Amino acid sequence: MFGIGFPELIVILLLALVVLGPQRLPELARTLGRGFAMLKRAADDAQAQVRDELRAAEDATEPKPASPPPPDRPPDG
Repeated sequence: MFGIGFPELIVILLLALVVLGPQRLPELARTLGRGFAMLKRAADDAQAQVRDELRAAEDATEPKPASPPPPDRPPDG
């Protein structure tokens, strides 16, 4: 994930704690969590829509089975 290891993550969290303070850090974490959840939901919806469109395009290009010819009828007369 972005090449960030555990030590780098600890440094980032400590810097955030120093810059934002202990009161605003939980609020920021909640906001980021909601943002990532919304982003994931939007990506999942877009992926499902693309999958549905591809499936519909495949169905439209499949050859339809030919209908059987009408039965032979004797001539009127």
